[in-house]
Amino acid sequence: MLHQSPSYSITIRLRYPDRPGLLGKITSAIGEVEGLIGAVDIVDVRQGRITRDITVNAANEQHAERIVNRLRQLEDVEVVKVSDRTFLMHLGGKLEVVSKVPVKTRDDLSMAYTPGVARVCRAIHADPEASFNLTIRRNTVAVVSDGSAVLGLGNIGPKAAMPVMEGKAVLFKEFGGVDAFPICLDTQDVDRIVETCQFLAPTFGGINLEDISSPRCVEIEERLTELVDIPVFHDDQHGTAVVVLAALINALKLVGKSFADIRVAVSGAGAAGMAIAKLLKQVGVTEMILCDRVGAIYRGRTEHMNSVKQWLAENTNPSGLKGTLSDAVAGADVFIGVSAPNVLTVDDVKRMAPNRIVFALANPDPEIQPEEAREHVEVMATGRSDYPNQINNVLCFPGLFRGLLDVRARRVNDTMKIAAARAIAEIIPENDLMPDYIVPSVFDRRVATAVADAVAQAAAETGVARRQKKT
Repeated sequence: MLHQSPSYSITIRLRYPDRPGLLGKITSAIGEVEGLIGAVDIVDVRQGRITRDITVNAANEQHAERIVNRLRQLEDVEVVKVSDRTFLMHLGGKLEVVSKVPVKTRDDLSMAYTPGVARVCRAIHADPEASFNLTIRRNTVAVVSDGSAVLGLGNIGPKAAMPVMEGKAVLFKEFGGVDAFPICLDTQDVDRIVETCQFLAPTFGGINLEDISSPRCVEIEERLTELVDIPVFHDDQHGTAVVVLAALINALKLVGKSFADIRVAVSGAGAAGMAIAKLLKQVGVTEMILCDRVGAIYRGRTEHMNSVKQWLAENTNPSGLKGTLSDAVAGADVFIGVSAPNVLTVDDVKRMAPNRIVFALANPDPEIQPEEAREHVEVMATGRSDYPNQINNVLCFPGLFRGLLDVRARRVNDTMKIAAARAIAEIIPENDLMPDYIVPSVFDRRVATAVADAVAQAAAETGVARRQKKT
């Protein structure tokens, strides 16, 4: 079964005789090859011929080609051009720099630039903290990547990573009102990345690390946190963990279980898996088993280990279970996947404890297809937007950084992450919870505000805020 998506949407411009029934043949032809029609627009009509733009969602690039080829087979129908709507959105990039102040007169120029700007420079020199009020630091975050682990594409480098970092900046602005700038570094050396971010820190109010491979991303974040006086947050780790925790809070309400009582099996022993494990331990989960490609992580394992897996070996799997993912899943109340497609089977799901919760978050293809698992689980979630319960980091990072910037926080801590998760979960009243509705929509504008308020309060309570949030 095909899953058509706007990310593979095309606009096909067709020209054909303006006579009854021909549009019906065109739409039927698209339907024959499982294209999903979104919009049909008239471009012009002249000399008995009509030109229309038909927008169609496809499942992938090959499917889009089949749709176009099917239309080319129709008699009297000319395919004028085909536009890929996703590529059109990215032409010239998705961002621009816009001045907040007019420079229309000599007075404007003398205040925005020389000589008036020198007074502001002297003020910041005398009080460096004034840079948060008198420059873009107040509301600006650096989105930093080395291109080593971009989406599910792998190590594609800094230039190819730029569209993702631009997209992140778009989401920061749209949902949190935060100005963010993409910075893709042409190095994958940990020391140089740390040094570069340290040198850039005076320009920004926070640093969002993005799409950096594990375990390097953990070291980079830890070292930077000690070196700079602004919050550093690796979203692939902690944003994922926060939203997973939010979803699990609500899922457990539905099945009547508590953190202290559940056993959790996690597929994926990278940075995201570790961040999830750390946060779940903070809220009282004691029984967790994390698995990588070769099986369960346990104390004393020596093969295919690194610093992240070593922490997991020492802090999870208290019973020392050895074996495969299937062994770890047997009897588990919760499965969380942050790994690879199709690693969980229906038989695995059936061997879980009653009232099963499955979060299959590998993107775009989950650890198990929801259609296969749905009848065997109580709650199903994925990382995809075309299924219910999308666990999406955009529920976390815009509001989290909004809160950090509002109080000029020095760093991010677990108390703030847990506060963010609870704020996301509480958007949905308990009596409104349903198996297909455990997290709010990414377009629910209440989310970022709730997260920002919770994070700002937690920052103040834990002593990392430099100012009180204005009400």
